[in-house]
Amino acid sequence: MGCIFSSLSTSAQDNRYSHVPYSVPSQPWDRDSLGNHRAVINLDNDAAIAHVYLEWRRRDKNPCDKKIIIESATKHQLVKNYLIENCSAEGVDIYFKPLSGEQRYNVYYMPYKNEGRSNYPRGVYLAAADNSNSSWLQGEKPAGIKTNAHVETIQSVDAFNSFYPMEVVATGKEVQGLVKKYGNKGYIIFPESREYPIRMKEHLPMKWILNAPATYLKGTADKGEYFALQLGVYALENLDNAKVVFTDLADDKGNIISKKLISCVNTDGTDYKGYPLKRVVNIEKGKVQPLWCGIDIPVNTKAGIYKGTAIVQADDHTPSTIDLSIEVTNQVAINGGANQPQLQTRLKWLNSTLAQENEVIKPYTPLLVKGNSIDLLGRKITLGKDGLPSMIQTYFKPEMTSIGSKANNLLASAFEFNVKNARDEVLTWKSSGVHFTEKEAGTVSWTATNTAAGMKMNIQASMEFDGHLSYQVQVIALVNQDISDIQLRIPFAKEMAKYMMGLQLKGSKRPATYDWKWDVAHKNQDGAWIGNVNAGLQFSLRDEHYRRPLNTNFYLQQPLLLPTSWGNNNKGGISVAEDDNKVWVNNYSGARTMNAGDTLYYNFDLLITPFHPINTDFQWTHRFYHKYDNIDSIKAKGANVINIHHATPINPWINYPFIEHAKMKAYIDEAHQKGLQVKIYNTVRELSNHAYETFPLRSLNHEIYSHGKGGGYSWLQEHIGEDYIAAWFVPEIKDAAIVNSGMSRWHNYYVEGMNWLVQNVGIDGIYLDDVAFDRVTMKRIKRVLTKDGHPGIIDLHSANQYNKSDGFQNSANLYMEHFPYLNRLWFGEYFDYEHNSPEFFLTEVSGIPFGLMGEMLQDGGNLWRGMVFGMTNRLPWSAEADPRPIWKLWDTFGIVGSEMLGYWLENNPVKTSDPAVLATVYKKKGKALVALASWKEQAVEVSLEIDWKTLGIDPKKASIKALPVKNFQEGRLFKVGETIPVQPARGWLLIIE
Repeated sequence: MGCIFSSLSTSAQDNRYSHVPYSVPSQPWDRDSLGNHRAVINLDNDAAIAHVYLEWRRRDKNPCDKKIIIESATKHQLVKNYLIENCSAEGVDIYFKPLSGEQRYNVYYMPYKNEGRSNYPRGVYLAAADNSNSSWLQGEKPAGIKTNAHVETIQSVDAFNSFYPMEVVATGKEVQGLVKKYGNKGYIIFPESREYPIRMKEHLPMKWILNAPATYLKGTADKGEYFALQLGVYALENLDNAKVVFTDLADDKGNIISKKLISCVNTDGTDYKGYPLKRVVNIEKGKVQPLWCGIDIPVNTKAGIYKGTAIVQADDHTPSTIDLSIEVTNQVAINGGANQPQLQTRLKWLNSTLAQENEVIKPYTPLLVKGNSIDLLGRKITLGKDGLPSMIQTYFKPEMTSIGSKANNLLASAFEFNVKNARDEVLTWKSSGVHFTEKEAGTVSWTATNTAAGMKMNIQASMEFDGHLSYQVQVIALVNQDISDIQLRIPFAKEMAKYMMGLQLKGSKRPATYDWKWDVAHKNQDGAWIGNVNAGLQFSLRDEHYRRPLNTNFYLQQPLLLPTSWGNNNKGGISVAEDDNKVWVNNYSGARTMNAGDTLYYNFDLLITPFHPINTDFQWTHRFYHKYDNIDSIKAKGANVINIHHATPINPWINYPFIEHAKMKAYIDEAHQKGLQVKIYNTVRELSNHAYETFPLRSLNHEIYSHGKGGGYSWLQEHIGEDYIAAWFVPEIKDAAIVNSGMSRWHNYYVEGMNWLVQNVGIDGIYLDDVAFDRVTMKRIKRVLTKDGHPGIIDLHSANQYNKSDGFQNSANLYMEHFPYLNRLWFGEYFDYEHNSPEFFLTEVSGIPFGLMGEMLQDGGNLWRGMVFGMTNRLPWSAEADPRPIWKLWDTFGIVGSEMLGYWLENNPVKTSDPAVLATVYKKKGKALVALASWKEQAVEVSLEIDWKTLGIDPKKASIKALPVKNFQEGRLFKVGETIPVQPARGWLLIIE
């Protein structure tokens, strides 16, 4: 791994870019007690007191406050008597009393200890020792002791931790000399090889002192390669609008590489939605800013040496010209050079538009516009003249296994967008009608203009093939006026508004009344889901400044922004109330004053659920194994889909599954040969520090990585420095992740990376462990994962987000925008399966109201309750998790091809005599598997109320038996009509035939 960030190899020494050789040892020392860095000292004579000047050239703040540890190099005996003098970031004088017979010593100068949780450590550096007791000097004055030892080498525990060469800091005097000689323009340009990403913003590396600033940059690239280059700009004054412009590159035969194929990722690109992106780079005086650029060399370029110029510009400063000379070989780069990411060839991926076209993804169907109605898979929406929904219907049957012809009317009447004047009177809108601006298979868009006394409302809206609607509602005051309220009122049909989830409510039966207020500082809440199993609606309130917050432990560090419109300085809120056959959801914003010309954005998003029918056979046939293991062993256990987590030999680095891709491909090829599928852990939320692009991404300031207080594992503190959020850490392999910033061009890279993994490694899908991207990226991922017939299986795991650190958000509510593209849920860590209601299971865990099915995790789940929803746990996540006995029962019964009839059905053919003991039926011809589960606090005897006709079974010939299932139930035969004992939080799997 050392080659990723350092030129050093084990035991080799390198002093090309320093005065002292740098190296790594053949065997690493104990870093967690001694730190990651040391100097090896050799005594020049046998003086009683050794004196060495250690030119350590450090970048860390307050280096002299950190302890040093001196030991003999051979016997590792501790030197207790030492003295530090003249300490600075540049170097230090060390005096110590040598040990008898020892010539070589190790000086460890950044020792630390890890505090906090093992996966979220805090590296705390040991404080410098008190050197006031110097009696061991025997009266000698340090100033009188000449140096009598030298530094043999400076070492890091391994190459990955090395500061060499780009973090070996230039001295103040060296920088002054450089500035005096080259600083006439107010800045200095350092063209740097792509093999040495610029790491420091606060310091210059010594490498740049030894190699004077060049006015040229040379390189070699293959045809079709994305050739990355970097220009370091050292600002001697504040620089505004720094950028690079290029000329064409030409060879001596007149062949040209157009300047249109050259750009800088710091200033130009394409955002994650596919829109052009321009960024302004300002550089503070005294700081270094790397400008990473790339030449996208066409594959048909003639071999030769191409020359041109890069011109660095900044406002009110004289430009600087760098001559470029790129030799294009006769070789054609594989995948545009993407197979050599250590050369930063994948920076091109940051600006990718791959899979942006909103093509319909299976199983969805093209949108169809009829008048003011839009049809989509299993759903239909009709628009009123004002552009708002007047009717929303779904056609999913209550079983959720198919789509019928009977409409489920989600609304009791049309949406209302009300503006109330100072007298609390609702203004009457005059509507221009709906004007469709786009009618494509994947997207339908429309506008509507509405006017009232002194007020105007412009609507721009769109609907996509999966049931997502996005509304931009622009409210414009035409005159100065006082407003008592602006509100969006949603009138749900009462029979469809059975459940509610969100706004501080766990998934449950909807309360008759409910009130909620904004609290973005503490709550990741801006909407809710209300509905029934086969018809529902999620609504989310936003404005034009909406920014997706961080989640999964980090919400409080980047929370929601309070919408100026809806929030109105915390006057806004949401209320739910019943009114005859309606359930009104009133999204209000409260009183305010608007002056003529004031514009507010009352934006909102909607998701119409379910997205598609549940696929029960997929649930029964795709059996997951969540561990890297021997493939034959996995197959023997009955699993056929392997989830490869990070921190495994073939996928070691979190959310960066590219480094061990050869091993991964070999494993996947073997699995495919043996009839198994392999999915890998890869998400966007945090990123391994082993990513090749770590420092180029840091050069984009906080586009990719979030602001934060820094800290965490020692590597992050020593090489990233500050202003980041330390995330997950794997102690065994020292993988330290950094939190991503949210919505960024990293999502473009992520999509390209997924495509590369499908095409070159053969992954069958991904295992998402919480996510920090939106539905735009999810759609793109699904497209590349399923391209050319690949399976593209996506399952989402979420740790329960309903806690303080995550802003008390429901995982299902948070991730509902992704549900249309998932194959299975795994909710998840910290979910309580013992003390929550059936409604909680249904809405927050099972996935059924959204067209999905799920699995359980925490403590192995509750298998009895889980089977009421078709869920088990996942092998072999914990000692309690072993679904194989239930899998065996499934196979014995023949569950594949069965019809699932959930307990929520009014005409469920099997019910119990106790409403707290629920029954779900898996029906086949002539037999049925019945899952019973109790939510009763005490043991109970229940009778089965069976509709024999619906089951197609003759009760006179029927048997009811419980087959023995390990850790689930004992074998037992029940007579028809016999009561069945059910323990609290337990149940049965009964076969009736």
